[in-house]
Amino acid sequence: MRLPRVRRPRLPRTRTGRRRLVQAVMAGCVLALLPSTWMYVATDGRLRTTADAPRTEVAVVFGAGLWDGEPSPYLAHRLDAAAKLYRAGRIRVVLVTGDNSREDYDEPDAMRAYLTRHGVPGTRIVRDYAGFDTWDSCVRAKKIFGVDRAVLISQGFHIRRAVALCQAAGITSYGVAVTDRHNATWYYGGTRELFAAGKAAVDVVFRPDPRFLGPKEPGVANALASAR
Repeated sequence: MRLPRVRRPRLPRTRTGRRRLVQAVMAGCVLALLPSTWMYVATDGRLRTTADAPRTEVAVVFGAGLWDGEPSPYLAHRLDAAAKLYRAGRIRVVLVTGDNSREDYDEPDAMRAYLTRHGVPGTRIVRDYAGFDTWDSCVRAKKIFGVDRAVLISQGFHIRRAVALCQAAGITSYGVAVTDRHNATWYYGGTRELFAAGKAAVDVVFRPDPRFLGPKEPGVANALASAR
């Protein structure tokens, strides 16, 4: 039995056709890179280290997965940075935001437990159980928890998107990028960001409500009051 021949796509035969093809490819590349360019412009001058992060009342730590109920190594490094900022007196309260969409998966509680083991009092930790993605976390931090200014903590491949989205959500934001080995997970995260940048741009343009918004919560205000 002979298999059907697969037709290869034909390139344009004329010089004009080839020029138009090249122009179309170049236009596609430019459009694909626009969201990433926007993120770099929006976050210019807003990235810091744990040593020079501005003194801010609130730090926001984004979830990054659990391993057997404990923070993944990447998430643990984010939490280590938050604990370091707290011990240095550069922040007063930590808002941990992550996924608790099912009963057997609870990022915020695991993050809180890790921070308390590393010297951050439980009264200074506020949990957001509906931080299902970065946009949701930023909008909820502003609308639900009343955060106006914050230091955001994440890995380098994610921090620009976090800062850009929180800025768009109305939070004056500074990003602290924690350092990690450039392993397969790191490169996967960097590649993923190329596609996530497009979603971020769409979120900023259309400003959808988070998957779950809910009523305002006084957790951050109460934690700050106990810190004074």
